[in-house]
Amino acid sequence: MTTHETVQYAPEHTPRLAWAEHAPEVYKAMVRLDAASRKGLDPGLLELVKVRASQLNRCALCLDMHSKDALAAGESVERIIQLGAWEESRHFYTEKELAALELTDAVTVLTDGFVPDEVYETAAKQFEEAELAQLIAAITVINAWNRFGVTCRMVPGHYTPGDHG
Repeated sequence: MTTHETVQYAPEHTPRLAWAEHAPEVYKAMVRLDAASRKGLDPGLLELVKVRASQLNRCALCLDMHSKDALAAGESVERIIQLGAWEESRHFYTEKELAALELTDAVTVLTDGFVPDEVYETAAKQFEEAELAQLIAAITVINAWNRFGVTCRMVPGHYTPGDHG
C-alpha cells in the first residue's frame, strides 16, 4: 500500500527590498553590463562560473537561476553538483574550465588576499587576452548580482530559464 503525503516545506521568506524597482536605472545598467560581459565567452563555461561564484557568495536566487540555465543549456547535473567541490572533482572539467573556476574563486573571495599570480597565469595560458578580459568581467558582474541578491534576500525558486534580462 502506497501512502501519498504532501510534503510541507518551510514558508518562503519575504525579500527585504525590491531593489530593481527602486533603482531601475541601476538595474538596466546591470542588465546591459551582464550582456556585454557575456560576449565571446562559451555559454556553458559562463554558467559554471556563475554557479560557482553564487555558491561562494551564498546567493540562493542566482544559484537557482544559473543552475536552471546551465541545465537548459545542456550541462549535466553531475558537473553542476560537483562545482561545490571542484578541486576534488577536477576530472569532471577541462583544463580551461578549471582555470576559470580557480580564477572565479580567487576573484570572488578577495578576503583571502589578492588574486594570486599563479591563478592568473594559469588562466592566461588557457584564455586569449580578450577572452580573459571578458571572463574577468563576467566574474565581476555575477559577484555584483550576488551582492544585490544576498543583501536584499531575493527569493529563489520562481525562475524559468530565459526569463532574465
